[in-house]
Amino acid sequence: MKIRRKEGQETCRIHRSENGVTYLTFPGLERTGVVRHLFSTREGGVSEGIYASMNLSYTRGDKREAVDENFRRIAVCLESNVEDMVCSDQTHTNHIRLVRAADRGKGVVKPKDYRDVDGLITQERGIVLCTFFADCVPLFFVDPVHEAIGLSHSGWRGTVQKIGKKTVEEMGKAFGTKPADVHAAIGPSICQDCYEVSEDVIEEFREAFPKASEIEHAEEETSGSMSPQSESGKRSCPLWYATKPGKYQLDLWEANRQVMLEAGIPASQIEVTDLCTCCNPDLLFSHRASHGQRGNLGAFMKLI
Repeated sequence: MKIRRKEGQETCRIHRSENGVTYLTFPGLERTGVVRHLFSTREGGVSEGIYASMNLSYTRGDKREAVDENFRRIAVCLESNVEDMVCSDQTHTNHIRLVRAADRGKGVVKPKDYRDVDGLITQERGIVLCTFFADCVPLFFVDPVHEAIGLSHSGWRGTVQKIGKKTVEEMGKAFGTKPADVHAAIGPSICQDCYEVSEDVIEEFREAFPKASEIEHAEEETSGSMSPQSESGKRSCPLWYATKPGKYQLDLWEANRQVMLEAGIPASQIEVTDLCTCCNPDLLFSHRASHGQRGNLGAFMKLI
């Protein structure tokens, strides 16, 4: 299988486990020495059809027994058990849940007793935090000083609400985490070339990221004519560019990196993915590439 990477770099490492599961990791997170983590691919599960084969969603119509087996295979890769997993309840919020020992198994072997949770943090050793994706952005956070972790789901709404910054702030409140100590990663998700959005989305980003909006406004004033890449006359800024009236290409990777920098995480401690879900539909589930006919990928992390 040919894998399309951005800019020829190889940020994410690809692994194939003894049980046939293909998964991705970030070297910087591994070097902290306090976590085991992975981001799943489509390969190595037992699901069939549009869910083939490593689907990690119980809510998209797949057989429960197949998803159960897929979670068991992921747990083996993490040297864990499904009873140690705790899942998010994603609704595109910036709500963060402090995960405790009593939460073990929620979302896999027992029901969740919480709603509207797009981020999870914990200091409990052995608990596996789990969040789910099919184009949205996985955000990993590791504090090796206080031995604490966070894992969040950031679509465009979560990015506008700066869930990455909120996760670091909640880790600070709960564990004493200092942003300067955090090592972070922005996981496989949809790239700017593939992510077209409408004017109403960009208006929210202009409000949430005023510095980017100022650059766009300045370029528009000085262009004097229509930009080669835009019939509307608006030129590019660090986070988006116009392609035609009312349509823009949005960079969620850079937006979330800016959020992490705003939170105080050093640039040298932020890893950014080089893999787009939409560019690699044979390896990764993509909502846009599949027109909604797909399963879910998963991000997983635990303290060791």
